[in-house]
Amino acid sequence: MKLFTPAESPWRVASGDAKKGDFKVRHARTAPPADAPDKDTCQALLAHCVEQLAELQKALYANDHRSVLLVFQAMDAAGKDSTIRAVLSGIDPSGCQVKSFKQPSTLELEHDFLWRATLALPERGRIGIFNRSYYEEVLVTKVHPELLDSQHLPKRPKDMDDFWAARYESIRDYEKHLARNGTVILKFWLNVSQEEQRRRFLERLQEPEKNWKFNSSDIAEREHWKDYMHTYQDAIRETSRDHAPWYAIPADDKPYMRLAVAQIILDTLKALDPQYPVLDPAEKKRFAAMKKRLNAEG
Repeated sequence: MKLFTPAESPWRVASGDAKKGDFKVRHARTAPPADAPDKDTCQALLAHCVEQLAELQKALYANDHRSVLLVFQAMDAAGKDSTIRAVLSGIDPSGCQVKSFKQPSTLELEHDFLWRATLALPERGRIGIFNRSYYEEVLVTKVHPELLDSQHLPKRPKDMDDFWAARYESIRDYEKHLARNGTVILKFWLNVSQEEQRRRFLERLQEPEKNWKFNSSDIAEREHWKDYMHTYQDAIRETSRDHAPWYAIPADDKPYMRLAVAQIILDTLKALDPQYPVLDPAEKKRFAAMKKRLNAEG
């Protein structure tokens, strides 16, 4: 399978095929490296990336043979929404599809856990963004297994390790199928520290214009921090593959985080190198005739 993702990124998680179990959350950075650009430089570089992404997206749309799927996962207050807005601000809305995955609906619970994601997949030529995703089913559901009670599963195994292993396998198969059929997959875990999350929660509580962002359930979920870190580690280990890699992005510094995400997407699209369609000779001849006719009317 041809690879289109930038393997040289320092934030890329090694494929589980090559180094099974190497990834450890405790080794993943939440802060930028010491030599990271300052805030103004990050913002200037991001603006340049956004311009280039806009041009490449136009070619991707015109080419109409591949799609790109960007998956964003993170703890609350890590900056998923703002990163999506900042990085994709220059993309033509007609070539971009955004889906936020919240609590499953009654209809969605009547299907397998990948069904609702399939309905939201980007069309060929488009960039799809999943703000949270089917990975919630091996993250929040693993931390709160009681949520499985509403999923009408035919059988709950006694050994839940086997159950989660089967879900990881389903995700790997699903992503491999998508990649084989022209979807380029990039998965971003925005890795915010517990202390930075605390600071951002306090900011939401103290600033009236940010009160709407806060939910009391955020504090309850914060108490499960260690459990969530364990589930992220398992999910990333089990599903980072060359055709669907995970990137563990430091998220304590938002300007740096946004730039890191933008550069990975930009490098991927450059490697993909989408080309505008080339007219065949007969079509060129027809176009020349129509151009001559329109000029004559003038």
